[in-house]
Amino acid sequence: MTVIQNHNQCPMDNILRQIMGPWTTYLLWVLDNEKVLRFGEIAARMPDISAKVLTDRLRKLEASGLVHREYKPTVPPTVNYSLTKRGRELHVVLKGINEIAFRWDAEDRDQDQDPKQNQTDVAEHPSMGLQDRFQMAPD
Repeated sequence: MTVIQNHNQCPMDNILRQIMGPWTTYLLWVLDNEKVLRFGEIAARMPDISAKVLTDRLRKLEASGLVHREYKPTVPPTVNYSLTKRGRELHVVLKGINEIAFRWDAEDRDQDQDPKQNQTDVAEHPSMGLQDRFQMAPD
């Protein structure tokens, strides 16, 4: 087993740094589900994000090689955003995180209702409404 002395040399840490931050994983999820979107379409799917933060996240993901920005010099200009090949590779990871997030959410709600209960069968206690809004598209 290789022991990495400097965390900056850890490949997994480098990937996580590229996708962490407020709104970043949700933005990746939106693009993963919709394939190609214009800025306004992304903003409509993420109504609580400011234009400034959305622009910042798109630029960060573009610089990381996860998002492709296609500019067309039309009147008015057209700018489309989509995931790159690397961005699409995150589909399985995002799907896995999505499944864990809903399981943990259901467990936390069950804990709030019955603090003595430590484990929850998600099939018996499905997420209430959140999953409909944030469900990943099928493979």
